[in-house]
Amino acid sequence: MEFAFYSAAAIAVLATLRVITDTNPVHALLYLIISLLAVAMCFFALGAPFAGALEIIVYAGAIMVLFVFVVMMLNLGPAAMEQERQWLTPGIWLGPSILAALLLAQLLYLLLGHDSGAGLGAQTVSAKAVGISLFGPYLMAVELASLLLLAALVAAFHLGRPEAKT
Repeated sequence: MEFAFYSAAAIAVLATLRVITDTNPVHALLYLIISLLAVAMCFFALGAPFAGALEIIVYAGAIMVLFVFVVMMLNLGPAAMEQERQWLTPGIWLGPSILAALLLAQLLYLLLGHDSGAGLGAQTVSAKAVGISLFGPYLMAVELASLLLLAALVAAFHLGRPEAKT
């Protein structure tokens, strides 16, 4: 259990360093997704499978949707598509693919071989406990975050309109 946690944490740190140091935004995005998957793996290793699943769904999924939204909103045209094809050569996928394969092997080891979090003295956190926390003492923070995201979406829509660019 400890091996899975520490190796996932090391992958998260390495991938995050690649996010910070990479100059190409597409490559940085790939490493960011690997970093978020590694953090989810840490949650799985600590005995919080619901938090790990939320990490994957909310963060890794939302980042991909945000990236697609920005690309669609910018509408760069065929020249940008050709440049993107040149950037996404098979060699670019090698680093993130290796790190993702390591995380998948660790997750399978935890799910198939042992009880989740048993080696670290952790207990499993249920979905009900997360819901009670989010809509109990942290209700105001959840509502403020939702309003902030709504305001950001409205601002991005208005700034990305063709009429606003003239």
